[in-house]
Amino acid sequence: MFFDLALTYDPDKRRCDLTLGADCDLAIDETPIPAILLSIGLDRRAAPDDPLPEGRSQFLAPVSYSERRGCAGDALDPTGAMTGSRLWLLDRAKQTETTRQLCDFWLQESLAWAKQETGEPADIEVAWLRDGVLGYRVQVQDASVTLSRRVEA
Repeated sequence: MFFDLALTYDPDKRRCDLTLGADCDLAIDETPIPAILLSIGLDRRAAPDDPLPEGRSQFLAPVSYSERRGCAGDALDPTGAMTGSRLWLLDRAKQTETTRQLCDFWLQESLAWAKQETGEPADIEVAWLRDGVLGYRVQVQDASVTLSRRVEA
């Protein structure tokens, strides 16, 4: 069973915010939607062998923490588990089959918790919606999230 603070996704601004109830208290969500949104939306630290997107700041060395990003809370996890996804590495990706496969792999990686929590892996679909737009749908139990991202066509 899930029990998280509710998040509302704004597709125009492409960001989430906490949801307030009618009594102006933070709302609670008993679905996996907040966990899915955080798993996809937070930046997971890039692996040492991940090529970073071009155009990174020339003032940051490639070995710096900022350059490889990552969720600050990961430093507090005693098991070394990492939060978020590496989808940010697609920032300068091109519209190729490799890009689609990387997106699928990184979504599976970020949603691996679903199998541990529910007994079934997340159902993930990744496809090109149109030139330069990669769409993905994630379903955990009966809850699904559909998002997209732009890439260079």
